[in-house]
Amino acid sequence: MKPVVAIVGRPNVGKSTFFNRITRKKDALVDDFPGVTRDRHYGDAEWNDIEFSIVDTGGFAGDEEDDFSGLIRSQVHLAIDDADAVILVLDGKGGISPFDSELIDILRKVTIPVFYVVNKIDGEEKESLLYEFHHLGLDELYPISAEHGYGVPDFLDHLVPLLPRCQTEKTAEEEISIAVIGRPNAGKSSLINKILGEDRHLVSEHPGTTRDVIDSLCKISGKQYRLVDTAGIRRKGRVSEKLEKFSIMKALKSLDRCDVVLIVIDASEGISEQDIRVAGYAHERGCGSIFLLNKWDLIEQNKKTANLFYEKLRMEAKFLSFAPVITISALTGFGVSKIFELVETVYQQYSTHIGTGMINR
Repeated sequence: MKPVVAIVGRPNVGKSTFFNRITRKKDALVDDFPGVTRDRHYGDAEWNDIEFSIVDTGGFAGDEEDDFSGLIRSQVHLAIDDADAVILVLDGKGGISPFDSELIDILRKVTIPVFYVVNKIDGEEKESLLYEFHHLGLDELYPISAEHGYGVPDFLDHLVPLLPRCQTEKTAEEEISIAVIGRPNAGKSSLINKILGEDRHLVSEHPGTTRDVIDSLCKISGKQYRLVDTAGIRRKGRVSEKLEKFSIMKALKSLDRCDVVLIVIDASEGISEQDIRVAGYAHERGCGSIFLLNKWDLIEQNKKTANLFYEKLRMEAKFLSFAPVITISALTGFGVSKIFELVETVYQQYSTHIGTGMINR
């Protein structure tokens, strides 16, 4: 496996911009207001012919900052625990914060290499901003500009020699990519956490918790799958914030690289027009599709309940009348084990090519 490097820091210091700079992509959402990143976001990077994985994390702040701060802090701790090296990003323009000191105290107790970078240093003439940070008692500070690239190559020259060498990886095995889409608060992240057996994704009762597209790898019965968690997709008329628009655009774009789509529906709220609209997005992109009626544990049931749901779904989503439908509970785990059997079946159908000769027989 590749070595893992975690990027941590308080909100709005430029972690996601730095992540995008190192990965040479624009996978991480970036905006001017704090708290854009919430989940751990993994990417691949290479420097001086050394490959490594880089992890972007949410801003480390006090539990009272907002409803997500405590959850984000736990994700930051998990990222540090899983890493082979940590980069603490400090804000050269904003100066020192109490949260910087708290993070430094945490990182002084770890046994892996820790690097302290001071961001927003846009050139040599700005390096005087480093003086304030020497009061923190840090061994070495690296001045960088994540936005403009100043100092980043020199920093990476210091980083990669201290990373553990990964063993030569085997030939890449076949991987099935599975997108998990649905309306906000349908239980998409809870489902992925249940499959992975860990709190990999932030989960809360507030709609819109997931903002970015988050990939997770898992093995089920010896086969590798890539689970792609996405932001909840609301009706266009209800989307006003620029950030949410970008989140939805990324969610829809993620379907282009997936083989199978799990369309998660909150059964406790019934089947809505927006559920059908979301299913249409998957159909338009030619993905194999499976409907998951989630939160089935909240439904008052009798022998006919499931069939009534199935019939309504078939009527409303006639364009996907061939798609399998199952009832699940991401909370209790009911029905979750059946998902991958259906994924395999749908993937085989989705990837089968029928020659002209066979059609003409």
